[in-house]
Amino acid sequence: MRHPIFLLCTVLGASLLTGCESLQRTDSLFGIITPYRIDIVQGNAITQEQAALIKPGLSRLQVRDVLGTPLLTDPFHANRWDYIFTLRRPGTEAQRRSVVVVFEGDVVKSIEAPDLPSEREFVASISRFTDIRAPKLELSEAERAALPIPPRREAPAAEPMGPVREYPPLDKS
Repeated sequence: MRHPIFLLCTVLGASLLTGCESLQRTDSLFGIITPYRIDIVQGNAITQEQAALIKPGLSRLQVRDVLGTPLLTDPFHANRWDYIFTLRRPGTEAQRRSVVVVFEGDVVKSIEAPDLPSEREFVASISRFTDIRAPKLELSEAERAALPIPPRREAPAAEPMGPVREYPPLDKS
């Protein structure tokens, strides 16, 4: 008589627990404990300001200096460099951007850089903090005019400072 009641309670308890949404989620344990998930960042983060520096006629070395080493260089398409950036962060939609630089010989022919963010927009999109205030990087004309005039420097003396030594000639003539 004991076994049917125990079996009935077990089946009833299991059926009640299968309806719990928190137990069915794979990213948490009982809806309370969530495991740590890392951000996955891959590729080259390229902004509008960087892409604006790439003009037709630049060399491959100059492009590499501005944008970095491309993520993809296809040996079958040696005249094309692909810069791809992806960011996967838990709880947010994955970000993916692509920039394609096409070369003609060793100089840039064209650049395809659709919908790139500005530097401020990029920092805001990857930041975990909502209130980020970036420092102002340039003074206005009025602020420049308000700066004190630096003192004039005196011209350096033509004579060397310190002891003067005479050295023997290098050749034995």
